[in-house]
Amino acid sequence: MQNQIQAQLLELSENMLSNNIKKQIDIIETMSVNNHLQLKSLADLLCDRINRPNYESNCVDGLIYEKLLNSNNQEIIKFTSNLCPEGVVPLYSSKHMNYKDLQILLTQQELLKADQLTQQKLIQLAGINTKNRNWLYFTDVKKIPTQDLQTIDKLWHTHSKGKFGFFTQRQVWISVGKDWGKFWQKIGWEVENSPCRYPDDFQWNSYGPKGHLPLFNQLRGVQVLSALFNHSAWDNY
Repeated sequence: MQNQIQAQLLELSENMLSNNIKKQIDIIETMSVNNHLQLKSLADLLCDRINRPNYESNCVDGLIYEKLLNSNNQEIIKFTSNLCPEGVVPLYSSKHMNYKDLQILLTQQELLKADQLTQQKLIQLAGINTKNRNWLYFTDVKKIPTQDLQTIDKLWHTHSKGKFGFFTQRQVWISVGKDWGKFWQKIGWEVENSPCRYPDDFQWNSYGPKGHLPLFNQLRGVQVLSALFNHSAWDNY
């Protein structure tokens, strides 16, 4: 067992150098949350990564962070909380929006609640009076600050092994020639040309199709998503 653990850690270190993110994620997922040596090695690795010059977090850091915080090892949990008190994604906001609650839900993989909270924050960022309506018009999207859209996107992307987020959805949309029908099918919002029913038909875990989350109500049309995908937040992102 000890030799197997050492081999996993060596392989992980080698793939860190080659920047093979998929392989890194595969290795980290095989590591047990009940093995102190593996957790300690992951904690040391995260500490080393975030202390590097010009560090920018990615989905590998997100997975390590989740694995450490969701373990039953109080020593590891305390170490990780002190190392990253705000998580691994900088919670920037042009409107002083607090994203700690969203970060916690995504770290805990409470994706249904995270999706609902994301919609609430977008509505608040657009300055909508929720007494009148609690959804976005396409004209509201341009009012959402670039910095906030990018923060929300990075939170989703970092805590989904790189599978979810607005920018990922935009990439899928572009890859199918901006064909909305193909897009719904590709991200799993339609099955056999029938829209999925909320919430039971959607996958509230990281095993859903690429771009599956966060949700938007396609029954209201494509204008809101089109405005989101054409937002200036993705220029040179």
